[in-house]
Amino acid sequence: MEFSCEVKWKGKDLFDLVCRTVGLRETWFFGLRYTVKDTYAWLKQEKHVLDQEVPKDSPITFHFLAKFFPEKVEEELVQEITQHLFFLQVKKQILDEEIFCSPEASVLLASYAVQAKYGDYDPNFHKPGFLAQDELLPKRVLMQYQMTVDMWEEKITAWYAEHRGIARDEAEMEYLKIAQDLEMYGVSYFAITQNKRDTDLLLGVDAQGLHIYSPNSKLNPNKSFPWSGIRNISYSEKEFTIKPLDKKKDVFKFYSSQLRVNKLILQLCIGNHDLFMRRRKVDSIEVQQMKAQAKEEKARKKLRSEETADLLAEKAQIAEEEAKLLAHKAAEAEQDRQRLEVTAMKTKEEKRLMEQKMREAEQLAVKLVEQSERRSDAESAK
Repeated sequence: MEFSCEVKWKGKDLFDLVCRTVGLRETWFFGLRYTVKDTYAWLKQEKHVLDQEVPKDSPITFHFLAKFFPEKVEEELVQEITQHLFFLQVKKQILDEEIFCSPEASVLLASYAVQAKYGDYDPNFHKPGFLAQDELLPKRVLMQYQMTVDMWEEKITAWYAEHRGIARDEAEMEYLKIAQDLEMYGVSYFAITQNKRDTDLLLGVDAQGLHIYSPNSKLNPNKSFPWSGIRNISYSEKEFTIKPLDKKKDVFKFYSSQLRVNKLILQLCIGNHDLFMRRRKVDSIEVQQMKAQAKEEKARKKLRSEETADLLAEKAQIAEEEAKLLAHKAAEAEQDRQRLEVTAMKTKEEKRLMEQKMREAEQLAVKLVEQSERRSDAESAK
């Protein structure tokens, strides 16, 4: 999408315009991301757009992405558009191998993605090769086994056929429910070093808290600090300090060399912690309204679905009755044809017999004439 914005606009003005355009109300998960030098940054809401380190290209390119992830997608993602945006982003991250996914889980996720795109499986329509143009599995998975594209499609289709009756939004939610259990889901990683010993490590920031990893492993953290157990996070220039809520536990310090990255880490920490606290409070009036509307919409969809199912059942019954009537008419027509055929055969036989009798009568007449002539000749000879 392309927008024309005023020079004096702040980040919030542009962000709000994008959200309104796509019809998004759950704005707190998202942000506008841009690339700056060798890393990325998020557009700050309260600062003028052009006063930030945004690229001075024309037009300026931003990526509208999820900045924060929910702890439980089914409970927190209310709007269908929110679910759809998360589905698109997570699917891309899995295909781009930013989120590690086992082959078995990849096939199951692909089957839900196919259900979301194509609807119910129909063997008469979804012929072998119908997924040839779809990117459904990470390249690592495709290369891991000696299987052809057709064999992968067959495995995906076997699962896909099991999802009959699942609507698009339901299929996308099922996809996200599986994806949220993957170890790398929703984690932002940063290279750090440990205090004094200068050991290379990775810092992971997500909805649950902060995690410390070995540099060659992003799956299993060596140490974790849940948000509920952190009293304070602070940084001074390059040094970060995590203070546990339990004062008996050791303070953890680490270093990150880039000031820009440090600001990003702190920003993600604050945002994730705020959402962590927000989840544990009563929903705001806005969220309560959204949930009520979403519930009503789902009820309407279910009712429409049931009405559609009833209508289809009624049509199927009518079609079955029409088929029976046509079959009955066809049987009657066949009987009429057979009767006519029999009648035609009888008529043909009667005609043959009549012609035979006529020939016999003619032969008899000829014979009688010949006999009469012979008698006449005999009488004349006397």
